[in-house]
Amino acid sequence: MKFTDGYWHMRADVTATFPVTAHEVEVETDAMTAHATTKRLQQRGDTLNQVPVSARFSSPAPNVIRVQIYHHKGRRPRQPQFELFTQAAGVTVRDDAQAATLTSGDLSVRVEKQGDWRVDFLDGERLITRSGHHAMGVIDAPEGRFIHEQLNLGVGECVYGLGERFTPFVKNGQVVDLWNEDGGTSSELAYKNVPFYMTNRGYGVLINHPEKVSLEVGSEKVERVQFSVPGEMLDYCLIYGPTPKQVLERYTALTGRPALPPAWSFGLWLSTSFTTPYDEETVTSFIQGMADRNIPLHVFHFDCFWMKEFEWVNFEWDRRVFPDPEAMLRRLKERGLRICVWINSYIGQRSPLFDEGVAGGYLVKRPDGDVWQWDRWQSGMGLVDFTNPVGIVTRALLQEGHRAVGLCNVAIGFQRLFAQWLGVTAESVLL
Repeated sequence: MKFTDGYWHMRADVTATFPVTAHEVEVETDAMTAHATTKRLQQRGDTLNQVPVSARFSSPAPNVIRVQIYHHKGRRPRQPQFELFTQAAGVTVRDDAQAATLTSGDLSVRVEKQGDWRVDFLDGERLITRSGHHAMGVIDAPEGRFIHEQLNLGVGECVYGLGERFTPFVKNGQVVDLWNEDGGTSSELAYKNVPFYMTNRGYGVLINHPEKVSLEVGSEKVERVQFSVPGEMLDYCLIYGPTPKQVLERYTALTGRPALPPAWSFGLWLSTSFTTPYDEETVTSFIQGMADRNIPLHVFHFDCFWMKEFEWVNFEWDRRVFPDPEAMLRRLKERGLRICVWINSYIGQRSPLFDEGVAGGYLVKRPDGDVWQWDRWQSGMGLVDFTNPVGIVTRALLQEGHRAVGLCNVAIGFQRLFAQWLGVTAESVLL
Protein backbone atom coordinates (compact mmCIF):
# COMPACT_ATOMS: atom_id res chain seq x y z
CA MET A 1 0.00 0.00 0.00
CA LYS A 2 1.32 3.41 -0.93
CA PHE A 3 1.37 5.88 1.95
CA THR A 4 3.34 8.60 0.17
CA ASP A 5 2.54 11.25 -2.40
CA GLY A 6 5.63 11.02 -4.53
CA TYR A 7 9.09 10.86 -3.01
CA TRP A 8 8.96 13.90 -0.72
CA HIS A 9 5.48 13.95 0.79
CA MET A 10 3.11 11.68 2.65
CA ARG A 11 -0.47 11.33 1.48
CA ALA A 12 -2.64 14.15 2.82
CA ASP A 13 -4.81 11.68 4.76
CA VAL A 14 -1.86 9.81 6.33
CA THR A 15 0.05 10.48 9.55
CA ALA A 16 3.41 8.73 9.67
CA THR A 17 5.77 8.37 12.61
CA PHE A 18 9.33 7.11 12.20
CA PRO A 19 12.19 6.28 14.59
CA VAL A 20 14.80 9.02 14.59
CA THR A 21 17.36 7.56 16.99
CA ALA A 22 17.91 4.56 19.26
CA HIS A 23 17.27 5.82 22.77
CA GLU A 24 18.18 2.58 24.50
CA VAL A 25 19.10 -0.98 23.57
CA GLU A 26 18.24 -3.77 25.98
CA VAL A 27 20.63 -6.70 25.59
CA GLU A 28 19.86 -10.33 26.45
CA THR A 29 22.10 -13.36 26.06
CA ASP A 30 20.53 -14.29 22.72
CA ALA A 31 18.49 -11.24 21.68
CA MET A 32 18.36 -7.46 21.84
CA THR A 33 15.61 -4.86 21.74
CA ALA A 34 16.09 -1.33 20.44
CA HIS A 35 13.71 1.31 21.77
CA ALA A 36 13.57 4.29 19.44
CA THR A 37 12.40 7.82 19.98
CA THR A 38 10.32 9.35 17.23
CA LYS A 39 11.39 12.93 17.96
CA ARG A 40 14.66 14.38 19.15
CA LEU A 41 15.24 14.62 22.87
CA GLN A 42 16.51 18.10 23.72
CA GLN A 43 15.12 18.19 27.23
CA ARG A 44 13.29 15.92 29.64
CA GLY A 45 9.95 17.27 28.53
CA ASP A 46 10.57 15.80 25.08
CA THR A 47 10.04 12.32 26.55
CA LEU A 48 6.34 13.12 26.87
CA ASN A 49 3.84 12.23 24.15
CA GLN A 50 6.35 10.10 22.26
CA VAL A 51 4.99 7.55 19.81
CA PRO A 52 6.74 4.33 20.86
CA VAL A 53 8.51 2.20 18.26
CA SER A 54 10.61 -0.77 19.35
CA ALA A 55 12.34 -3.55 17.45
CA ARG A 56 13.37 -6.87 18.94
CA PHE A 57 16.12 -8.84 17.16
CA SER A 58 16.64 -12.57 17.69
CA SER A 59 17.66 -15.64 15.72
CA PRO A 60 15.33 -18.64 15.30
CA ALA A 61 17.99 -20.53 13.27
CA PRO A 62 21.59 -20.05 12.10
CA ASN A 63 21.95 -17.28 9.49
CA VAL A 64 18.40 -16.07 10.19
CA ILE A 65 17.59 -12.80 11.97
CA ARG A 66 14.03 -12.28 13.22
CA VAL A 67 12.81 -8.69 13.56
CA GLN A 68 9.68 -7.92 15.57
CA ILE A 69 8.64 -4.29 15.31
CA TYR A 70 5.91 -3.11 17.63
CA HIS A 71 4.07 0.08 18.54
CA HIS A 72 1.52 -0.81 21.25
CA LYS A 73 2.60 -4.20 22.61
CA GLY A 74 -0.52 -4.87 24.70
CA ARG A 75 -2.56 -6.32 21.85
CA ARG A 76 -3.51 -9.98 22.13
CA PRO A 77 -1.80 -12.35 19.67
CA ARG A 78 -3.90 -12.82 16.55
CA GLN A 79 -4.65 -16.25 15.16
CA PRO A 80 -3.84 -18.14 13.03
CA GLN A 81 -0.06 -17.83 13.02
CA PHE A 82 2.64 -19.56 11.02
CA GLU A 83 4.59 -22.23 12.85
CA LEU A 84 8.35 -21.69 12.86
CA PHE A 85 10.71 -24.60 13.46
CA THR A 86 13.52 -23.08 15.49
CA GLN A 87 17.06 -24.38 15.80
CA ALA A 88 19.91 -23.55 18.14
CA ALA A 89 21.65 -20.65 16.45
CA GLY A 90 24.74 -19.99 18.59
CA VAL A 91 23.94 -16.29 18.86
CA THR A 92 26.43 -13.72 20.08
CA VAL A 93 25.51 -10.18 21.13
CA ARG A 94 28.00 -7.35 21.34
CA ASP A 95 27.09 -3.99 22.86
CA ASP A 96 29.27 -0.90 22.97
CA ALA A 97 28.84 2.85 22.93
CA GLN A 98 28.56 3.05 19.14
CA ALA A 99 26.29 0.12 18.29
CA ALA A 100 24.68 -3.12 19.40
CA THR A 101 25.23 -6.15 17.16
CA LEU A 102 23.63 -9.59 17.13
CA THR A 103 25.35 -12.32 15.08
CA SER A 104 23.97 -15.68 13.95
CA GLY A 105 26.32 -17.70 11.74
CA ASP A 106 27.60 -15.39 9.01
CA LEU A 107 24.71 -12.93 9.40
CA SER A 108 24.74 -9.94 11.74
CA VAL A 109 22.31 -7.16 12.51
CA ARG A 110 23.77 -3.90 13.78
CA VAL A 111 21.75 -1.11 15.43
CA GLU A 112 23.42 2.29 15.55
CA LYS A 113 23.21 3.90 18.98
CA GLN A 114 24.73 7.23 18.01
CA GLY A 115 23.20 9.58 15.49
CA ASP A 116 20.30 8.76 13.20
CA TRP A 117 18.30 5.53 13.37
CA ARG A 118 19.86 2.80 11.24
CA VAL A 119 19.71 -0.97 11.17
CA ASP A 120 22.28 -2.78 9.00
CA PHE A 121 22.27 -6.45 8.00
CA LEU A 122 25.83 -7.63 7.35
CA ASP A 123 28.00 -10.54 6.32
CA GLY A 124 31.13 -9.58 8.21
CA GLU A 125 31.71 -6.01 7.03
CA ARG A 126 29.74 -6.44 3.79
CA LEU A 127 26.39 -4.68 3.81
CA ILE A 128 23.57 -6.96 2.64
CA THR A 129 20.65 -4.58 3.12
CA ARG A 130 19.59 -1.80 5.47
CA SER A 131 16.57 -0.30 7.22
CA GLY A 132 17.43 3.37 7.35
CA HIS A 133 15.86 6.82 7.29
CA HIS A 134 12.05 6.65 7.41
CA ALA A 135 12.12 2.93 6.61
CA MET A 136 10.48 1.60 9.75
CA GLY A 137 7.27 3.39 10.58
CA VAL A 138 3.86 3.59 12.24
CA ILE A 139 1.21 4.71 9.79
CA ASP A 140 -2.26 6.06 10.58
CA ALA A 141 -4.45 6.13 7.47
CA PRO A 142 -8.19 6.09 6.76
CA GLU A 143 -7.80 2.34 6.25
CA GLY A 144 -6.49 1.96 9.82
CA ARG A 145 -3.19 1.59 11.67
CA PHE A 146 -0.26 -0.05 9.85
CA ILE A 147 3.35 -0.90 10.58
CA HIS A 148 5.73 -0.86 7.66
CA GLU A 149 9.34 -1.69 6.99
CA GLN A 150 11.51 -0.76 4.02
CA LEU A 151 14.69 -2.64 3.12
CA ASN A 152 17.19 -1.13 0.72
CA LEU A 153 17.73 -2.49 -2.78
CA GLY A 154 21.18 -2.21 -4.30
CA VAL A 155 21.97 -1.26 -7.88
CA GLY A 156 21.02 -4.20 -10.09
CA GLU A 157 19.33 -6.06 -7.23
CA CYS A 158 16.33 -8.12 -8.40
CA VAL A 159 13.45 -9.44 -6.31
CA TYR A 160 11.82 -12.83 -6.92
CA GLY A 161 9.12 -14.93 -5.29
CA LEU A 162 5.95 -14.08 -3.33
CA GLY A 163 4.26 -17.33 -4.28
CA GLU A 164 2.22 -18.06 -7.37
CA ARG A 165 2.27 -14.94 -9.54
CA PHE A 166 1.19 -14.29 -13.12
CA THR A 167 3.08 -11.02 -13.49
CA PRO A 168 6.73 -10.67 -14.66
CA PHE A 169 9.20 -12.98 -12.92
CA VAL A 170 11.32 -10.09 -11.63
CA LYS A 171 9.08 -8.27 -9.16
CA ASN A 172 10.86 -4.91 -9.17
CA GLY A 173 8.43 -2.11 -9.93
CA GLN A 174 5.36 -4.10 -8.90
CA VAL A 175 2.70 -3.50 -6.26
CA VAL A 176 1.84 -6.86 -4.70
CA ASP A 177 -1.00 -7.52 -2.26
CA LEU A 178 -0.73 -10.99 -0.76
CA TRP A 179 -4.32 -12.18 -0.43
CA ASN A 180 -5.62 -15.42 -1.94
CA GLU A 181 -8.25 -14.61 -4.56
CA ASP A 182 -9.88 -16.26 -7.56
CA GLY A 183 -8.65 -13.83 -10.18
CA GLY A 184 -7.75 -16.18 -13.01
CA THR A 185 -4.27 -16.69 -14.37
CA SER A 186 -3.85 -13.43 -16.28
CA SER A 187 -3.96 -10.75 -13.57
CA GLU A 188 -2.07 -9.61 -10.50
CA LEU A 189 -4.40 -11.67 -8.28
CA ALA A 190 -3.25 -15.15 -7.32
CA TYR A 191 -4.53 -18.28 -5.66
CA LYS A 192 -1.42 -19.20 -3.69
CA ASN A 193 0.29 -16.17 -2.20
CA VAL A 194 3.41 -16.72 -0.10
CA PRO A 195 4.88 -13.90 2.03
CA PHE A 196 8.47 -14.69 1.10
CA TYR A 197 10.80 -13.13 -1.43
CA MET A 198 14.48 -13.45 -2.22
CA THR A 199 16.97 -11.35 -4.13
CA ASN A 200 20.16 -11.84 -6.10
CA ARG A 201 22.08 -10.25 -3.23
CA GLY A 202 22.05 -13.56 -1.32
CA TYR A 203 19.17 -13.19 1.12
CA GLY A 204 15.44 -13.77 1.46
CA VAL A 205 12.73 -12.19 3.59
CA LEU A 206 9.87 -14.07 5.24
CA ILE A 207 7.09 -11.70 6.31
CA ASN A 208 5.70 -13.72 9.20
CA HIS A 209 2.03 -12.80 8.75
CA PRO A 210 -0.81 -14.98 7.37
CA GLU A 211 -3.10 -11.97 7.00
CA LYS A 212 -3.02 -9.51 4.10
CA VAL A 213 0.47 -8.22 3.39
CA SER A 214 1.05 -5.31 1.00
CA LEU A 215 4.36 -4.83 -0.78
CA GLU A 216 5.80 -2.01 -2.84
CA VAL A 217 8.72 -3.65 -4.62
CA GLY A 218 10.77 -0.72 -5.83
CA SER A 219 7.47 0.94 -6.77
CA GLU A 220 6.92 3.51 -4.05
CA LYS A 221 10.63 4.12 -3.64
CA VAL A 222 12.72 2.61 -6.41
CA GLU A 223 15.62 1.77 -4.10
CA ARG A 224 13.53 -0.01 -1.46
CA VAL A 225 11.16 -2.92 -0.87
CA GLN A 226 8.35 -1.85 1.45
CA PHE A 227 6.05 -4.31 3.21
CA SER A 228 3.22 -3.35 5.53
CA VAL A 229 0.59 -5.08 7.64
CA PRO A 230 -2.41 -3.74 9.55
CA GLY A 231 -2.15 -3.55 13.31
CA GLU A 232 0.46 -2.74 15.91
CA MET A 233 3.22 -5.23 15.10
CA LEU A 234 5.28 -6.35 12.11
CA ASP A 235 7.28 -9.58 12.26
CA TYR A 236 9.79 -10.66 9.61
CA CYS A 237 12.85 -12.87 9.22
CA LEU A 238 15.86 -12.03 7.08
CA ILE A 239 17.41 -15.29 5.83
CA TYR A 240 20.97 -15.28 4.55
CA GLY A 241 22.47 -17.74 2.04
CA PRO A 242 24.51 -16.43 0.39
CA THR A 243 23.56 -18.75 -2.50
CA PRO A 244 19.92 -19.03 -3.62
CA LYS A 245 19.95 -22.73 -2.76
CA GLN A 246 21.11 -21.99 0.79
CA VAL A 247 18.46 -19.28 1.20
CA LEU A 248 15.72 -21.71 0.16
CA GLU A 249 17.11 -24.53 2.32
CA ARG A 250 17.09 -22.28 5.39
CA TYR A 251 13.67 -20.86 4.55
CA THR A 252 12.06 -24.29 4.18
CA ALA A 253 13.82 -25.60 7.32
CA LEU A 254 12.34 -22.66 9.23
CA THR A 255 8.79 -22.93 7.87
CA GLY A 256 8.51 -26.68 7.32
CA ARG A 257 8.99 -28.90 4.30
CA PRO A 258 6.17 -30.79 2.61
CA ALA A 259 6.41 -34.44 1.70
CA LEU A 260 7.85 -35.08 -1.73
CA PRO A 261 4.99 -35.81 -4.17
CA PRO A 262 5.19 -39.02 -6.21
CA ALA A 263 7.32 -38.87 -9.34
CA TRP A 264 4.34 -39.12 -11.70
CA SER A 265 2.85 -35.90 -10.33
CA PHE A 266 5.71 -34.00 -11.99
CA GLY A 267 4.72 -35.37 -15.38
CA LEU A 268 2.48 -33.80 -18.01
CA TRP A 269 -1.12 -33.05 -17.08
CA LEU A 270 -3.92 -32.55 -19.61
CA SER A 271 -7.23 -30.90 -18.75
CA THR A 272 -10.67 -30.70 -20.34
CA SER A 273 -10.48 -26.98 -19.53
CA PHE A 274 -13.42 -25.04 -18.20
CA THR A 275 -15.11 -23.91 -21.41
CA THR A 276 -14.63 -26.99 -23.60
CA PRO A 277 -17.89 -28.95 -24.11
CA TYR A 278 -16.84 -32.51 -23.43
CA ASP A 279 -18.04 -36.04 -22.96
CA GLU A 280 -16.21 -39.38 -22.95
CA GLU A 281 -15.64 -39.21 -26.71
CA THR A 282 -14.04 -35.78 -26.38
CA VAL A 283 -11.84 -36.92 -23.50
CA THR A 284 -10.71 -39.98 -25.43
CA SER A 285 -9.88 -37.86 -28.47
CA PHE A 286 -7.74 -35.53 -26.34
CA ILE A 287 -5.79 -38.42 -24.89
CA GLN A 288 -5.41 -40.20 -28.21
CA GLY A 289 -4.23 -36.96 -29.80
CA MET A 290 -1.35 -36.83 -27.34
CA ALA A 291 -0.45 -40.45 -28.09
CA ASP A 292 -0.60 -39.83 -31.84
CA ARG A 293 1.94 -37.03 -31.38
CA ASN A 294 4.20 -39.17 -29.13
CA ILE A 295 3.67 -36.80 -26.22
CA PRO A 296 3.83 -38.72 -22.91
CA LEU A 297 0.85 -38.02 -20.65
CA HIS A 298 0.71 -38.79 -16.94
CA VAL A 299 -2.47 -37.20 -15.52
CA PHE A 300 -5.85 -36.39 -17.02
CA HIS A 301 -7.92 -33.75 -15.24
CA PHE A 302 -11.69 -33.38 -15.51
CA ASP A 303 -12.65 -29.76 -14.97
CA CYS A 304 -15.86 -28.70 -13.24
CA PHE A 305 -18.40 -29.85 -15.83
CA TRP A 306 -17.88 -33.49 -14.94
CA MET A 307 -20.74 -32.56 -12.56
CA LYS A 308 -24.12 -31.25 -13.66
CA GLU A 309 -24.40 -27.48 -14.09
CA PHE A 310 -25.83 -25.51 -11.14
CA GLU A 311 -25.17 -28.49 -8.84
CA TRP A 312 -21.52 -27.96 -7.99
CA VAL A 313 -20.36 -29.45 -5.74
CA ASN A 314 -22.39 -32.66 -5.60
CA PHE A 315 -19.68 -35.31 -6.18
CA GLU A 316 -21.92 -36.93 -8.80
CA TRP A 317 -20.94 -37.55 -12.43
CA ASP A 318 -23.21 -35.93 -14.99
CA ARG A 319 -24.69 -39.14 -16.42
CA ARG A 320 -26.01 -37.29 -19.48
CA VAL A 321 -22.45 -37.05 -20.85
CA PHE A 322 -20.78 -39.76 -18.76
CA PRO A 323 -23.37 -42.56 -18.63
CA ASP A 324 -20.89 -45.15 -17.32
CA PRO A 325 -18.09 -43.30 -15.43
CA GLU A 326 -16.87 -46.47 -13.72
CA ALA A 327 -16.10 -48.13 -17.06
CA MET A 328 -14.62 -44.91 -18.49
CA LEU A 329 -12.25 -44.48 -15.55
CA ARG A 330 -11.23 -48.10 -15.83
CA ARG A 331 -10.36 -47.63 -19.51
CA LEU A 332 -8.34 -44.48 -18.74
CA LYS A 333 -6.46 -46.22 -15.96
CA GLU A 334 -5.63 -49.07 -18.33
CA ARG A 335 -3.82 -46.48 -20.47
CA GLY A 336 -1.56 -45.79 -17.50
CA LEU A 337 -3.17 -42.47 -16.58
CA ARG A 338 -3.80 -40.96 -13.18
CA ILE A 339 -7.16 -39.23 -12.85
CA CYS A 340 -7.91 -35.85 -11.24
CA VAL A 341 -11.36 -34.30 -10.81
CA TRP A 342 -12.20 -30.69 -9.97
CA ILE A 343 -14.07 -29.97 -6.73
CA ASN A 344 -14.41 -26.99 -4.42
CA SER A 345 -15.58 -26.28 -0.89
CA TYR A 346 -18.92 -24.71 -1.82
CA ILE A 347 -22.39 -25.99 -2.67
CA GLY A 348 -24.87 -24.46 -5.11
CA GLN A 349 -28.41 -24.43 -3.79
CA ARG A 350 -29.58 -26.82 -6.53
CA SER A 351 -27.08 -29.42 -5.36
CA PRO A 352 -28.69 -32.35 -3.53
CA LEU A 353 -26.21 -31.65 -0.71
CA PHE A 354 -27.40 -28.08 -0.11
CA ASP A 355 -30.46 -28.96 1.97
CA GLU A 356 -28.42 -31.41 4.01
CA GLY A 357 -25.85 -28.68 4.64
CA VAL A 358 -28.53 -26.24 5.78
CA ALA A 359 -30.23 -28.77 8.03
CA GLY A 360 -26.97 -29.87 9.62
CA GLY A 361 -25.55 -26.40 10.10
CA TYR A 362 -22.61 -27.25 7.85
CA LEU A 363 -22.63 -24.00 5.84
CA VAL A 364 -21.23 -20.59 6.77
CA LYS A 365 -23.90 -18.37 8.32
CA ARG A 366 -24.58 -14.65 8.47
CA PRO A 367 -24.72 -12.91 11.87
CA ASP A 368 -28.51 -13.34 11.93
CA GLY A 369 -28.21 -17.11 11.49
CA ASP A 370 -29.18 -17.31 7.82
CA VAL A 371 -26.91 -19.22 5.46
CA TRP A 372 -24.46 -16.91 3.68
CA GLN A 373 -25.14 -17.14 -0.05
CA TRP A 374 -24.35 -15.31 -3.25
CA ASP A 375 -24.74 -15.90 -6.98
CA ARG A 376 -21.17 -15.68 -8.20
CA TRP A 377 -19.93 -18.84 -9.89
CA GLN A 378 -22.85 -21.03 -8.76
CA SER A 379 -26.41 -19.81 -8.18
CA GLY A 380 -27.24 -19.50 -4.50
CA MET A 381 -23.81 -20.77 -3.51
CA GLY A 382 -23.11 -21.57 0.15
CA LEU A 383 -19.68 -22.17 1.68
CA VAL A 384 -18.76 -25.23 3.70
CA ASP A 385 -18.06 -24.16 7.30
CA PHE A 386 -14.77 -25.83 8.18
CA THR A 387 -14.95 -24.39 11.71
CA ASN A 388 -18.01 -26.50 12.52
CA PRO A 389 -16.68 -29.25 14.83
CA VAL A 390 -19.39 -31.68 13.68
CA GLY A 391 -19.31 -30.59 10.04
CA ILE A 392 -19.14 -32.86 7.03
CA VAL A 393 -15.38 -32.70 6.56
CA THR A 394 -14.53 -33.05 10.25
CA ARG A 395 -16.90 -35.98 10.59
CA ALA A 396 -15.36 -37.59 7.52
CA LEU A 397 -11.89 -37.14 8.98
CA LEU A 398 -12.90 -38.85 12.19
CA GLN A 399 -14.60 -41.68 10.36
CA GLU A 400 -12.01 -42.22 7.65
CA GLY A 401 -8.78 -41.44 9.47
CA HIS A 402 -7.07 -40.49 6.23
CA ARG A 403 -4.58 -37.72 5.71
CA ALA A 404 -5.82 -34.57 4.02
CA VAL A 405 -5.00 -34.28 0.34
CA GLY A 406 -5.37 -31.64 -2.32
CA LEU A 407 -7.27 -32.15 -5.55
CA CYS A 408 -6.62 -29.23 -7.89
CA ASN A 409 -8.46 -26.32 -6.23
CA VAL A 410 -9.41 -28.39 -3.17
CA ALA A 411 -7.88 -27.66 0.19
CA ILE A 412 -9.13 -30.73 2.02
CA GLY A 413 -10.25 -34.13 0.80
CA PHE A 414 -10.04 -37.77 1.64
CA GLN A 415 -8.97 -40.55 -0.69
CA ARG A 416 -11.41 -43.25 0.36
CA LEU A 417 -14.29 -40.82 0.76
CA PHE A 418 -13.78 -39.44 -2.74
CA ALA A 419 -13.61 -42.96 -4.08
CA GLN A 420 -16.95 -43.76 -2.50
CA TRP A 421 -18.52 -40.60 -3.90
CA LEU A 422 -17.11 -41.24 -7.37
CA GLY A 423 -18.01 -44.91 -7.39
CA VAL A 424 -14.47 -46.10 -8.09
CA THR A 425 -11.70 -47.81 -6.15
CA ALA A 426 -9.53 -45.73 -3.87
CA GLU A 427 -6.55 -46.17 -6.23
CA SER A 428 -8.50 -44.40 -9.01
CA VAL A 429 -8.51 -41.14 -7.11
CA LEU A 430 -5.56 -38.77 -7.51
CA LEU A 431 -3.37 -38.36 -4.45
